[in-house]
Amino acid sequence: MERDLKKRSNKFAHQCVKLVLSLPKGPLEWHVQKQLIRASTSIATNYRAANLGQTKKGFISKLSIVIEEADECIFWIEFLEQEEVLKIGTYEEVLAEARELTAIFVASRRTAQRSLSKNPEGDNDES
Repeated sequence: MERDLKKRSNKFAHQCVKLVLSLPKGPLEWHVQKQLIRASTSIATNYRAANLGQTKKGFISKLSIVIEEADECIFWIEFLEQEEVLKIGTYEEVLAEARELTAIFVASRRTAQRSLSKNPEGDNDES
């Protein structure tokens, strides 16, 4: 699962980059372009970092960052949709993936938190 999520989060970052590069040029689009690229690439990099064998607390902390960034991606894509910057058919797949990844990461964090609460001394275990 970890390997699949590394690939999925990386692919998602690339999808977001392609999406924003297809936007018309203007101050709003430029701002959102930077924000969405930053947030989507942060998901991929922080998920990779979460799996480097840190403590469970460290894993949970990094995963919390991943969740925040994934939710931010949802915000920016929905914002572009509400501003009618995005054309129907150009963003639905990436928005669905953002929502799905967010749900997966939230569930993963819950599992890690339950595991940690059952074995607080096992914090030095790899996640």
